Amino acid sequence: MMQKRRWKTVGLMRKMLSCAICTIAMMALLSVHLHVFPPCSKLPDPYRLPHPQIEIRDKILGKEQEQSWTSEITPPNVYKGPLSFHQCSDRNPNCTKLWKPPPNRNYMPCTQPSPNYTSPSESRGYLLAHTNGGLNQMRAGICDMVAIARIINATLVVPKLDKKSYWQDSSNFSDVFDEDHFINALANDVKVIKKLPKEIGTMKTVKYFKSWSGMDYYQEEIASMWADYKVIRAAKTDSRLANNNLPPDIQKLRCRACYEALRFAPQIEAMGKLLVDRMRSHGPYISLHLRYEKDMLAFSGCTHDLSPAEANELKMIRDANDNWKVKDIDPREQRSKGFCPLTPKEAAIFLSALGYPSNTPIYIAAGEIYGGDSHMGDLQSRYPMLMRKETLASFEELEPFTNHLSQLAALDYIVSVESDVFMPTYSGNMARAVEGHRRFLGHRRTISPDRKALVRLFDKIEQGKLKEGKYLSDHVIESHRKRQGSPRKRKGPISGTKGTDRFRSEEAFYGQSRNLNTSIRTNAEEQFSSRSKCGRIVANLIIHYHPLILQAGCARMRVRSADCVHLEFRWVEAFMKIQSKWTLLLFGASAGTDYVGKRRGFPFQQPKAILIFQEDNLNSQIRRKLGIRLSLDL
Repeated sequence: MMQKRRWKTVGLMRKMLSCAICTIAMMALLSVHLHVFPPCSKLPDPYRLPHPQIEIRDKILGKEQEQSWTSEITPPNVYKGPLSFHQCSDRNPNCTKLWKPPPNRNYMPCTQPSPNYTSPSESRGYLLAHTNGGLNQMRAGICDMVAIARIINATLVVPKLDKKSYWQDSSNFSDVFDEDHFINALANDVKVIKKLPKEIGTMKTVKYFKSWSGMDYYQEEIASMWADYKVIRAAKTDSRLANNNLPPDIQKLRCRACYEALRFAPQIEAMGKLLVDRMRSHGPYISLHLRYEKDMLAFSGCTHDLSPAEANELKMIRDANDNWKVKDIDPREQRSKGFCPLTPKEAAIFLSALGYPSNTPIYIAAGEIYGGDSHMGDLQSRYPMLMRKETLASFEELEPFTNHLSQLAALDYIVSVESDVFMPTYSGNMARAVEGHRRFLGHRRTISPDRKALVRLFDKIEQGKLKEGKYLSDHVIESHRKRQGSPRKRKGPISGTKGTDRFRSEEAFYGQSRNLNTSIRTNAEEQFSSRSKCGRIVANLIIHYHPLILQAGCARMRVRSADCVHLEFRWVEAFMKIQSKWTLLLFGASAGTDYVGKRRGFPFQQPKAILIFQEDNLNSQIRRKLGIRLSLDL
């Protein structure tokens, strides 16, 4: 009887153990995370590329933008790299420096118009613009047309996008850009309408604006056409406006059009944000603009590392394209001069030499890579965490953008602008556009490879004369120390060039709008000193910037005579609103100096005076430019 009872007890324990095992197995099964892609109709809210003033303000106030580093939003088909990415500093003490922005020397965007800038007067006619080229060439052309419309006092009709060139994209303006925002954002600069009024007759003229033209050309030759025509149609928009020697207000308008008015359509910005978030889930990432597509190689005549059959195919494409004037190209000469994009293999060697570890997440911002896996093998083996739109998003998510190359390029643009590091392998239109936008947003790390110098190193490696290692790494790092995206002046024309070659050799305006950034020190004080002809100090003024309004203004000093120094302290952007009040602190120094001048009833009284604006009823003046002028006479 006792033995039978014992067997019952053992059987009960076995059943309980079996139940426990089954329960654990079921819980393990249910705990597996299965990510279901949301349908395209449920994309997140439209993404907005950050405004530079807001970004700078948050840095000053010590507010970090929240980032979801642990959210599981990456599709299951993507390799998930380790989230503890910053542990690479244990092996490489300089690893964390690879992700830091370069020194910005406190340069900040200064794009608001000057005090004498007026709203557009009565229009003299309509400007139609037919853009040409890819997405970023069209972007630059559209912004130039905005400036030209201002110069010739025209009403701008929303530009037509290029649908006939190599890309064969049927997208309209409203498919790629936020049309209503574009019109409203430029209301104080240029009148923009969606369509030409029906009552306008046939008095139209088609004009090919001269490339890189200045104010005189548009004010005299083009504006004179209003006497005979009501509508002027610009047949092309690429490089129709000079890079330099234009009035500051026109240059500022170009930047406002490019970085504030020309926003992507909501569905593109939403999808772009989704891709950025999914890249961020792996840690800081590089956006590699791998310009190794068929059209690029055919146009440039670059055939390094290609087979004879591939080189012949590219030549046939170049010969068949009537828009490409140069047909006979020496590929070796092109490469030796630095005119060829880096190959995927060369890009991998370059990134390794800079110190980026093999577990670095890299987003490939490009179209279809020529040769596919056969040319991507070296890059893939060194950096296995290569990602593209197609690996970050499902087919259903990307379907609305498929067969629209401009919209797909816009997604790459957003991911590249928001990347921790951006590296183009060729200085084309997208590379310049993204670099310029990143500078506008605060000089984010943008690596510009010195292709001409790198080619010599790559050739030595192939010939066995140089090995990868510390020597190569030190050489590459040192030669690229000043090519990381820090502030610099825009490069002018190459010495000795003439005509269109002179303008073509200049650095593009939208890639480096240095003249629109103003240096403002963030360490509270900045001293300006001037001396008269006899060497005696005439004035010494210390300006103290309140940290909450630091990003709102520009300061400059101008000497008008040897005995009288005029200091202009001009706020060219609206003050930040702080608890319904506006505050400006100005400290003056230099004993025995009288301050002369008044501005809106606030006098400068005596040395070391503090001028404070505190009013609750300045809402009507938000968009007005406040200027302060001091005349210091001894």
